[in-house]
Amino acid sequence: MSLEPTDANQRLVIALGDPAGIGMEVTLKALANRGCPSEMSPLLVGCRRSLEITYEELSRRGAISLANPDRLEIDDMPLAETVKPGEPSPAGGAASFQWLTRAASHALEGRARALVTAPIAKHIWHAAGHSYPGQTERLAELGGWSEASMLFTAVSPHTSWRLNTLLATTHIPLAEVPRALTPERIHSKLNTLADFCRRFHQRPKLHVAGLNPHAGENGQLGQEEASWLKQVMQRWASANPDVILTGPLPPDTCWLSAAQAWSKGADDTSPDGYLALYHDQGLIPVKLLAFDQAVNTSLGLPFLRTSPDHGTGFDIAGMGVARPASMLAAIQAAWELSQA
Repeated sequence: MSLEPTDANQRLVIALGDPAGIGMEVTLKALANRGCPSEMSPLLVGCRRSLEITYEELSRRGAISLANPDRLEIDDMPLAETVKPGEPSPAGGAASFQWLTRAASHALEGRARALVTAPIAKHIWHAAGHSYPGQTERLAELGGWSEASMLFTAVSPHTSWRLNTLLATTHIPLAEVPRALTPERIHSKLNTLADFCRRFHQRPKLHVAGLNPHAGENGQLGQEEASWLKQVMQRWASANPDVILTGPLPPDTCWLSAAQAWSKGADDTSPDGYLALYHDQGLIPVKLLAFDQAVNTSLGLPFLRTSPDHGTGFDIAGMGVARPASMLAAIQAAWELSQA
């Protein structure tokens, strides 16, 4: 499709995710929300007819606040075969893969200022022949980067404090985490987390979780902290004197300071960012505190990408009950964080 290049700075491109999931529903609801940036022009990438059917069905069920597809800019990529809500299939996986790839091309070629992605199902991608751990890894490939970083950010509705958690490793089995954690990886992820937190604080405070229970208990419950992680952190801190680095901390208490700041407000000791060493270590506290507010943010790409912090919702797809809060937060974050 032909797009005016002068519109690029006002445009967010949105990939609609798995057509059997709730991506289209939460997108239409989020775009109609008063919290959506009024000056933003969305470009949706997906199947126009499926989006129209979603709109019609939601309207029939009584939904009032919905964006009308007739008034939206859509890069139409029709489904090759019918995909029904709540019935995932290889056809839906193939479509969501193609939609993501097209949406990324708009961002890579300067036709949009940032990318927002609705959820996909990794196992459905695999069934369609696309063996990627997730959307982040596909985007890194398209952008010509060996790896992107996955950071989850959320602003507390109670105190306006921002929770930032970056994952040192992402979609790998737990048994592979110790081998994947290297001094070079920790150094790189600390650089990425510090750079992000400097957007909000000149002298950010970062907390690093340990790998083992009690952060190894001086080598009694695991050797990684004592044998190399502490030394790597000390070297990094010496090279970055503007950052206050703490850790490795016992993982079971590392995010207690986040809970305090989220619910009651930050103080001078509240961290600005957390480094989790593996996926669930970071995502459990993030989702407990900020399930509807958290945004998955891909850093290290040629463009900014955000995504809601929830899955495809196959079990509720087509029922009209999906909450759009996380998709709205993803749109707001993409708009805010991509400002020049």
